[in-house]
Amino acid sequence: MSQILSLRHYSHEVLSHSHEHAQLVFGLSGELQFEVEGRGSRVLRHHLAVVPSSSRHTCGSPDGSQCLVLDLPSSDWLKQQLGHHADSIQRLLERPVALLLDPAQGRLLNWLADSPINDPVIAAQGAALLLGSLACSHPAATAPRLPLAAIDQYIERHAAHPLQVQDLARLAGLSPARFHARFLAETGRTPMEYIRLHRLLLAEQLLRDSELAIGEIAARVGYSSQSAFTAALSRHLGMTPRQLRRDR
Repeated sequence: MSQILSLRHYSHEVLSHSHEHAQLVFGLSGELQFEVEGRGSRVLRHHLAVVPSSSRHTCGSPDGSQCLVLDLPSSDWLKQQLGHHADSIQRLLERPVALLLDPAQGRLLNWLADSPINDPVIAAQGAALLLGSLACSHPAATAPRLPLAAIDQYIERHAAHPLQVQDLARLAGLSPARFHARFLAETGRTPMEYIRLHRLLLAEQLLRDSELAIGEIAARVGYSSQSAFTAALSRHLGMTPRQLRRDR
């Protein structure tokens, strides 16, 4: 990624690729036919296409088009430039979406297209203005909360088996990295910490309410040995499984 903002001309030649950074494609003239991860859209004048990081996207313009392309720098750059708007923009970048700019954003886009955006100061500040405006005006920049009830049910159904962050991320339709960040922000725990806690809460319930052997309960909540299960429960509750069962 050489610079944040760039003017690009598209033709009938079809381009198909992916890249590690997210990208915003703003239409200036003509029509760009766009597809991101199988989801099609048209980038017209003052329209916007969101390309999440690592998403395969294909585009072409039979009659020619011009766009302003914003290649997103790192999340640290977003936080430095956008402050409290950074989280909204990161949520906007999670899924492919097409948006229509409002008149003020259209004027800002036109001004930037006529500016020397090869200047790093103008490019950085212009990109920050565009992103800040999007964070304020588009409801698509506000994502719904994570489906914690569905995540809890999934953990309970699969507690006996190895669980990874990507298993839960699929339930939310997010990449593992973005899911990890969102999950930590919403719950105060990492996904793996949450899985471990949920398993121990399930084990506590089984110890209190069933007559299953301790080794069987350990296996049902994903522990390969009774000793590892006993150590984890002791750290969590301050008592062993046998002590908990005696006190019920």
